[in-house]
Amino acid sequence: MDDLDQKLITLLRHNARRSVSDLAIELGMARATIRTRMERLEQSGEIIGYTVMLKSDAAALPVRGIMMIEVEGHSADRVLRALNGFSEISAIHTTNGRWDLIAELGAGTLPDFDAVLRRIRLIQGITSSETTLLLTTPRSTKARF
Repeated sequence: MDDLDQKLITLLRHNARRSVSDLAIELGMARATIRTRMERLEQSGEIIGYTVMLKSDAAALPVRGIMMIEVEGHSADRVLRALNGFSEISAIHTTNGRWDLIAELGAGTLPDFDAVLRRIRLIQGITSSETTLLLTTPRSTKARF
């Protein structure tokens, strides 16, 4: 995948419904080149599909953070099931190193955010956590509003 493919994918991540003509203009390429690139990326399996992103999925919550979570022993599945019940959590990642899980979360206010953190810390099997507030997002591949 070359630089043009990377730029094309970035544009499609922001809006997969953009016309080939619009993409070609923005990238300074011919429509046929862009269409061929998209077809090649689809056939190679690099692009596996297109989807709809709802406003509610991408709405910026005023208070956002990353919570690193340490889980005791073999309770990761139980903790994951419990975390899946939190609407404030937008993503959960497994990881290596000191932390077992990383949760991306958001809330409307700092007190609401604090309440979510307290509820998460009460989940049986969580032994430790560390949370970092996200201040700004200078780059994202999620929908822009």
